[in-house]
Amino acid sequence: MLKPGTLTFLEKLSKNNNKAWFDKHREDYTATKEDFEELVSKILTALAATDPVFKEQTYKDCIMRIFRDVRFSKDKTPYKTNLGAGFSKGGRKFMGAGYYLHVEPGGKSFAGGGVWMPEAPLLKAVRQEIDYNFKEFTKIIEDKKFKKFFGAVSGEQLVKLPQGYTADNPAIAYLKMKSFTVTHNFADTEVTAKGFEKKVAEVYATMAPLIEFLNRSLS
Repeated sequence: MLKPGTLTFLEKLSKNNNKAWFDKHREDYTATKEDFEELVSKILTALAATDPVFKEQTYKDCIMRIFRDVRFSKDKTPYKTNLGAGFSKGGRKFMGAGYYLHVEPGGKSFAGGGVWMPEAPLLKAVRQEIDYNFKEFTKIIEDKKFKKFFGAVSGEQLVKLPQGYTADNPAIAYLKMKSFTVTHNFADTEVTAKGFEKKVAEVYATMAPLIEFLNRSLS
């Protein structure tokens, strides 16, 4: 769980997204940062119980900076108004599939995962994996619990057919995708309730077969 003060800080930051306010409330930010670090550490422990790749990782391998890179953005606000962490076998910078946690007040928090806008070679490999093993892919995404948590796999789609595939391919709706992601939303009350980390771990466990399937295309 996160402390209510963490969501309060993020809510106030969204209304005062400037360096002067942030510097004045740096102690509040430090408390928020430490609260999130503790949550991420607990999630890592839960993930490590079933996947040894997470045993050597710490929150530092997962948590994303709150400071925005504004060099090439029209939006010059200096801070993100959410907390984010990526969990994968290569940490937050891993280019393959992994898990993601997004915390933002106003009912905008979610646990998600998959692979978002991969580079062309990886995207080609994922499409090939789906094409070759579509029955297995379908079994994963049609699982009752999977559908309960996530609904369906989502991702921006090509207008035209991807090279090498025809319209009558049974997997064509997925082969046209440029991303393969799923999300499960959380209310603010869930984020600050006891046992939130266990709920996130359960979401990731349900998602794990999809993550493993997508990453298999890397090998």
